[in-house]
Amino acid sequence: PFDALFAALDAGRIDAIANQVTINPERQANYLFTEPYTYSRGVIVTAAGTDEITSLEDLDGVTAAQSATSNWYQVARDAGATVQTVEGLPQAAALVAQGRVDALVNDNIAVLDYLASTGTDEVKIAGDVGGEVGRQALVFPKDQAALRDRADEALSAIQDDSTMAGISEEYFGVDVSVDDVADRGDPELAGTNGGRSTWDVLRDTAGPTALALLKATIPLTIISFLAGLVLALVAALARMSSLRVLRLPARFYISVIRGTPLLVQLFIVFFGLPQIGISLPGFVAACLALSLNVGGYAAEIIRGAILAVPRGQFEAATTIGMSYRQTMRRIVLPQASRIAVPPLSNTLLSLVKDTSLVSVVLVTDLFRVTQNVASVTGKPLPLYLMAAAYFWVVCALLSYGQNKLEQRLERFAV
Repeated sequence: PFDALFAALDAGRIDAIANQVTINPERQANYLFTEPYTYSRGVIVTAAGTDEITSLEDLDGVTAAQSATSNWYQVARDAGATVQTVEGLPQAAALVAQGRVDALVNDNIAVLDYLASTGTDEVKIAGDVGGEVGRQALVFPKDQAALRDRADEALSAIQDDSTMAGISEEYFGVDVSVDDVADRGDPELAGTNGGRSTWDVLRDTAGPTALALLKATIPLTIISFLAGLVLALVAALARMSSLRVLRLPARFYISVIRGTPLLVQLFIVFFGLPQIGISLPGFVAACLALSLNVGGYAAEIIRGAILAVPRGQFEAATTIGMSYRQTMRRIVLPQASRIAVPPLSNTLLSLVKDTSLVSVVLVTDLFRVTQNVASVTGKPLPLYLMAAAYFWVVCALLSYGQNKLEQRLERFAV
């Protein structure tokens, strides 16, 4: 998501941003920019059948969808619009087309790219914003002047040999690499997605989505669940301890995990820890955050299962001379495991679905692949339904395994 790009750059997760970032004083105070490689002007986008909004003055009192970190967010607010924040242009355009918001403001390059790549006729450019020309450039951290200078040299080279102009003409129908509007020509959008049917998009996406499921979603689920169970068992036993030095930290850990959103926990582990010198790869950070989350919830499940074992089991074990460790390992935990299977299975199913959040920490999972394709094809409904089907199949298989395990354990129930 665009809103996560600068956080990733600040945390050292990426070396540069190449995403049509417009130069403004606030960003220049914190980052290094190359020379501009494209020039744009603000435009207003509305639904195809809307003719009431054609200028900034018409935005007063209407609702606009904008990315929170985009400079167009403030433009829309200053014009008097009520702004709903979204992740990016594709989501904003979808809200406009569905009539959930009235308009959006963005630079004409991004809008031209969206219209060309999706081939949609549900939204249109309704008017110009006017004002200054937007200048887009590559973004680097303040301490990467040498890398910025190398990027400037490369940009200058492809500008001089007309490569940049060719790219502009191919994708936008106009030369957006020049500042002079008169030199651009009239846009003739080819529409890179115009000839692809919904079936073509689904067929082309099914394979990469399944691969992301096997390479990211399933490994994340397995690693996080097993590590989370270990954390949960330790936390549950500490929570039940008579020693305050064990009991209080365990209660605090469980309270924090259960009282904060998983998305916030992911951001803290991935974007926050580098601020204190702990920088983890995206996959490792996702595993850590998910494991901590599972541990906090499963700890109470395990504690409840242990407490559900009749007190007489403890007393009988003590009578025959078993130590606390032997009692827990041989008598209590085996019985508690059978009791905990149904709620722990629910935790596992929730974990499978929660992996859809890890794209915010630069992990390309099943859902992220779907989002990427939906953004450039303009076909979110069939693609998201396909992603839902993948998740449903995995959860159905896990539910089947849960039923078999419960049936097997029931044979040993007294």
